Amino acid sequence: MATTSAPRLRSLYRSLLRELPPRPILRSPRSSLHTRLRDSFSSSSSSSSKATTTIPAAAIETARAEQLVQYLRSQRSYVALVERYNPGMNMEDEERIRLTARRVGMDLPQEYLAKKD
Repeated sequence: MATTSAPRLRSLYRSLLRELPPRPILRSPRSSLHTRLRDSFSSSSSSSSKATTTIPAAAIETARAEQLVQYLRSQRSYVALVERYNPGMNMEDEERIRLTARRVGMDLPQEYLAKKD
């Protein structure tokens, strides 16, 4: 088995960073997760260049990182689909009732609106 190349590790690292929530300001300090990922990948790339770790161990770590990237992508698409097909999920009950009535072509009665106020 060949060792994992540095460009492949950089690609995995960038893929993981793309799946993490973005930082609002780039000058803000990195999150602890980002710091741990960076340390892990920098130690992996330096140890692979020194060949101190065994080849199967490096391959297992790379496979785990690839699985993590795939999992994070799947989670992101799942959340997007849930939000897309369940638009009233985060609404209050009154708003959901009003929108349901509007969907079937009705408006809520005035007395219902007066009771709410």
